[in-house]
Order: sequence, then structure tokens, then C-alpha cells
Amino acid sequence: MNIRFEGKRALVTGAGRGIGRGIVKKLAECGAECVALSKTQENMDSLKNEVPGIQTVVVDLADWTATRDALENIGKIDLLVNNAGILIKSSFLETTKEDLDKVLDVNFKAVFNVSQIVARSMVETGNGGAIVNVSSISSRTAFRNVGSYCCSKGAMDSLTQVMATELGPHKIRVNSVHPYLVPSTEMTKPMFVSLPLGALEYCLSRIPLNKFLGKCGGCCQRCLVPIK
Repeated sequence: MNIRFEGKRALVTGAGRGIGRGIVKKLAECGAECVALSKTQENMDSLKNEVPGIQTVVVDLADWTATRDALENIGKIDLLVNNAGILIKSSFLETTKEDLDKVLDVNFKAVFNVSQIVARSMVETGNGGAIVNVSSISSRTAFRNVGSYCCSKGAMDSLTQVMATELGPHKIRVNSVHPYLVPSTEMTKPMFVSLPLGALEYCLSRIPLNKFLGKCGGCCQRCLVPIK
């Protein structure tokens, strides 16, 4: 399938590294004008060196007001990928309010915030668009010691359904994708190191293709084709 995005403008959050960085590169390769958002200036500088034509935005999505200020004049966005996320390991009994707030602020509230900003613009222009929320298999399967992360992704899934229902009449399609473990990202590398003997084989046995994604495979391309 040869999908092209010439004339489309895409915003990708959490674009500094990992899956988000790969998505920006793939969208740019497919002709989209990309806006890459990250909280780390160094990551944005290095990404811009690799993909010179992109626009970068540096803001901490955990800050609701700062995010709105940063995106206030972002302009028309046709495609949004809510990819930013954090994971804090702790057991259910040991999870603190502070850690729970940190995870929910980025993994759920920021998705709500950014999507609201972009969707309002899409509705106003009347041209529709597409939004992809990068969830996780952990939204549907419980994993030990990452309860706050699992809950945040479950909340994202519920929000995705609400957004799809409300925004569909405005020609805005909303989907979620649910990656399993991606060993090449900075967030999941430590998890692979600490897995007990046999755990990797067990994980692979649950994946139909029997392999982990090493980098972004461009799977968002189908989801981001705007509704005609």
C-alpha cells in the first residue's frame, strides 16, 4: 500500500525518541508536513537535523496551561498522533499520589488536552482529519508493578471511543493502536533487562508475527488517512 500525505500537516507528541520519533520520520517520508512535540530541546534539535523540514515544539505536556499556550498558534493540523507517555514502576500498594498524578497527567490528561485543541480547529475548518492515540496492550491486560500505566492507557481507550463517537459526524476519525513491548525504546529497555528467564519467549509466543517491533513500522499510516 502506497499512502502519501502531501498537503497534510501532522502533529506528533512524544516525538523526541522511540516510537514517536519513528512516526515523525515515516510521516515526513510519506510527504506530510510534520510538527514534532517533545519536552526535551536536545531531542528536538537532533531530530530536526535528521528531518530538516519539520517544525518543533518544546513543552512539557504534564503542564496543561503551558501546553495550551504552546499550541495556541500551531495552525491547521490534519493528522494528530498522541504518542507521548511515561511509565513509573511501582506495585499497587506502593504507588504514591505523586507518581499516579505524573502518569495520568501525561498519558491521559495531555491526550485530552491536545486532542481538544486540535479537534476544535478541525471542526472549525470543516475539512475533517484523523487522530491516533498510541495506547498499549496493557490497557487490556494487567501487568505487575505498572498499575498506574495500565490504568492510564485504559482511560485513553475509553476517551478514544468517546472522541470517535462525538467527532465522527465532523469527518474526524479517531483510532487507538496497542503496541506490545517494543525493546528498542528507552522506556521499555529496562523492562527487558529485568525480565526473568523465559519471559521473552513467553511474550513472543503471544505475538502472531513472533517478533518484537524494532522501530516504528509506519503502522499509523492507515489510521491517519483522513475520511473523505
